Amino acid sequence: MTITETSTATGAAPARQIVPPEELYAAELAFLAAHDEGPRPPGWALTPRAVVTFGMGSDRPLSLPEGATAPEGTPRRMTIRRKFVGERALVERCVVTLAGERGLLLVGEPGTAKSMLSELLAAGVSGTSALTVQGTAGTTEDQLKYGWNYALLLAQGPSSKALVPSPVLTAMRRGAVARVEEVTRCLPEVQDALISLLSERRIAVPELAGTEDAQAHAAPGFNVIATANLRDKGVSEMSAALKRRFNFETVGPIGDFEAELDLVRSQSRAAVERSGAAYRLDDTVLDILVTAFRELRTGRSAEGWEIERPSTVMSTAEAVSVATALGLATAYFPGDRDPLALLPGHLTGVVRKDDPADAARLLGYWDGAVRRRAEEGSATWRTLWDLRPVLEG
Repeated sequence: MTITETSTATGAAPARQIVPPEELYAAELAFLAAHDEGPRPPGWALTPRAVVTFGMGSDRPLSLPEGATAPEGTPRRMTIRRKFVGERALVERCVVTLAGERGLLLVGEPGTAKSMLSELLAAGVSGTSALTVQGTAGTTEDQLKYGWNYALLLAQGPSSKALVPSPVLTAMRRGAVARVEEVTRCLPEVQDALISLLSERRIAVPELAGTEDAQAHAAPGFNVIATANLRDKGVSEMSAALKRRFNFETVGPIGDFEAELDLVRSQSRAAVERSGAAYRLDDTVLDILVTAFRELRTGRSAEGWEIERPSTVMSTAEAVSVATALGLATAYFPGDRDPLALLPGHLTGVVRKDDPADAARLLGYWDGAVRRRAEEGSATWRTLWDLRPVLEG
């Protein structure tokens, strides 16, 4: 995949930086639809088991059953790639929630792949992740329900033709999954629009009263996946009535060091290669980077030393961003500077995002864990210790 745009003069569509999962993994979705012949809820594109497999991957190659029909070009044997790095039990609970026609709310710290998980679930259940409302302070009730084509409204009056459906209303009509990102950033009166929608599974259109379009009913398969950052909990607190309409699932940081290291490596490699450059970032630098992020996140070193945690969320997503920057610097300015020498500056930029006082906590990490490892004879950590003046600049 490349970010270089193809000339529209040739009639080809421009390339995209990010491809939605239903397109990027279209072959996997087609294969899984034919592979698992088990029971599936009404309106679902895949069985619940296949939705979990789509997100978590398969441990071995899967084969289509004898006599199974699949779209032309679909292979008869395929290994499903793992896309979400997290607990399988979490994904299974999410799928069970959706199968039970309950709204699903994914909560957690920023950068824990809540949006990615919601996209994968929506793509697996209904074949599209595009029916999305981005929650902000400016989100209106129309964006959750419907609006109007005012030219038609003025010319013909209220009619179904003049009505402009929201992504949620479109999902209701199709029997698909709608996604509401950052629901707690929406104002309370906008959030309340979801209450009747989730409990009654219909939207009233008073302007069309007396016609068959006065109410829009949800088709089988419709559901809502919302996300919320724990750091935004106090922005627009959800009402008790709305909370009861959702099952809450907490998406936490990646627990396994090797899994997080692999994810940072693969995603930063993909980002650098999308830019057209070769990925040359050394594994030693990645190891140091992920170690520092995990220890600052948890407040404890691998050796068990106490570390003062910064208020900033040291998320895996931020680690990928730093690894990408180091990879690009290595690619575009080869030999100019050791990428390890750039790490303290990037860590300072991450740590100071929320509170400038967190820079002192990063210095404390250097004076503690970094210094002690340097004194124990690690050449790499000695290099980092020698770079301490960068943090004071």
